[in-house]
Amino acid sequence: MQSTDAINAMNNTRQWSKRLETSDKPAYLLLADLIAEDIRSGRLGARDKLPTLRDLAVELRLNYTTVARGYAEARKRGLIDSRSGTGTFIRGTSPAVPLRGGGGAEMTMNLPPEPQDAALLDRMKESAARVLIESDVWDLLRYQDFGGTARDREAGMAWTRSRVPDCRLDQMLVCPGIHSVLAALFSQLARPGELICVEALTYPGVKAIATQFGIQLHALPFDEEGPMGESFEHACKTLKPKALYVNPTLNNPTTATISRARREALADIALRYAIPIIEDDAYGLLPRQVPPAIATLAPDLTYYITGFSKTLGAGLRNAYVRSPSARQSQRLAGALRATTVMASPITNALATLWVEDGTADAVLQAVRNEANARMALAVRHLGAHGVAAPSDSFHLWLPLSSAWSTVEFASYLRTQNVGVVASAAFSTDGDPPEAVRICLGGPMSRDACDRALQLVAETLAHPLHPHATVS
Repeated sequence: MQSTDAINAMNNTRQWSKRLETSDKPAYLLLADLIAEDIRSGRLGARDKLPTLRDLAVELRLNYTTVARGYAEARKRGLIDSRSGTGTFIRGTSPAVPLRGGGGAEMTMNLPPEPQDAALLDRMKESAARVLIESDVWDLLRYQDFGGTARDREAGMAWTRSRVPDCRLDQMLVCPGIHSVLAALFSQLARPGELICVEALTYPGVKAIATQFGIQLHALPFDEEGPMGESFEHACKTLKPKALYVNPTLNNPTTATISRARREALADIALRYAIPIIEDDAYGLLPRQVPPAIATLAPDLTYYITGFSKTLGAGLRNAYVRSPSARQSQRLAGALRATTVMASPITNALATLWVEDGTADAVLQAVRNEANARMALAVRHLGAHGVAAPSDSFHLWLPLSSAWSTVEFASYLRTQNVGVVASAAFSTDGDPPEAVRICLGGPMSRDACDRALQLVAETLAHPLHPHATVS
């Protein structure tokens, strides 16, 4: 006997017969269109049950295969959800997430959130204007020595002092962004075919740099404390790596922070085997409490790198690098000069003034506060799905259940104007977990972030039929 839901759904579908009879459009495509129209009009609502394939084929005088193709098309569009043993239902829909500028919720680019604080914005504008008012404009438009002026490097030392307090002026370089520093260090420390150890899940830019230079990446497995020391030591003994690269604080993508004990173990191994360390601490100033920088544990081996892309904004392309020695700082400057010439004197001047007058600290605090608020939203919506990201992070790592494949999940969210990044982008061992990275920052407002997270949560709660998003 048919259920009441199925009978009601069939009553709704009787009007489809005339449309099917009078249309030249393929019946299976028109069937999906009719389902979509009834959802928009309210004749069909979330979780309404549709007739079985056989019942609907009889009702519409279509063959079984045509109806099956129509349901498959409706599933592909995200309209219905079919589950073995329970039937076919109208899927709960959420509106696409509108943002300023009319785009979708771009949650793929890992940008710091933009606090809408009028007083802070006025302070930033006023300070930026002073750069040109108080500077020799022609001097800012000329070539300058690589690594920044003495004043710029002193600002770099001040900005990184909480993480690497023991730094001399001749160890500090001001560079055009962290990525350019990583490229220079990889090319300087390893030749084509040689190997650098990295975390099994890491910043995708490192993969691109290694491919560009023909450098091999050796993935280190990790546990809750960070990359496993025994794996690093085994690699040092057997593979002779040329360097260790780590993203130790609020790791991109997992949000994990390497524990103090694990930092000490990695530093000890690197010292025993004389392995240089590249410490990409892009997120290191965001947490209020964080273990000591590896550069303080192995200062004679570690290149400590930080910048403004993850603390103020990616458009401020300034990075600070503390090299192990003055000689190594000069060598790195030579490698960077060959590819980037110099960091822009105008952006150097802006970054330096913002550090000196406290604007950079004020923006960092505002970014941190906004990240806290957005991560609270994420935990509220997604905490039941395994998200437990630190409050000071503005990206999160979402494990997926077996109901979704990573590719299908990311593809479906893209159709809903929400962009996330599948785990394969970060994997260096060829075995990515079923997970995605979701970013909560950039130009997206807090309200838009909330709506996007609600959509992600609903998508997890009501997964589509397998392969429904694959064309």
